[in-house]
Amino acid sequence: MESQEPDGAAAHARRRGQGELEGLVLSALAQAPGPVTAGWLRERLALDLAYTTIMTILTRLHAKGAVSREREGRAFAWRALSDEAGLAALRMRRVLDGETDRGAVLARFVTGLSEGDESVLRELLYGSEGRGE
Repeated sequence: MESQEPDGAAAHARRRGQGELEGLVLSALAQAPGPVTAGWLRERLALDLAYTTIMTILTRLHAKGAVSREREGRAFAWRALSDEAGLAALRMRRVLDGETDRGAVLARFVTGLSEGDESVLRELLYGSEGRGE
């Protein structure tokens, strides 16, 4: 007996990673010609997402300070205030803010960095001083 998937199951087989939809929405907002509505985003994303899903993502991004909104009739028009890197930095800060021993968390983070990432961090922290100039 052959196993058959119900209609639409294949389309939903791959679950999106945490924050993936937020990143997609931010990217679309960054490419928008100005403030846009959730309906505009829904059309552009072409991911078969419900309008309420788009609104939930936008509301979460607004709470994180990654987007702004302004009244446009009965709806809101949304604008990106951050990019995907900024959103990732917000997530990292939120995790760090939730810890009691920030120094220990930062120390563990830094010791786990690759050599290349450590060089980037050193350059960001010290600029030309870190190169002995």
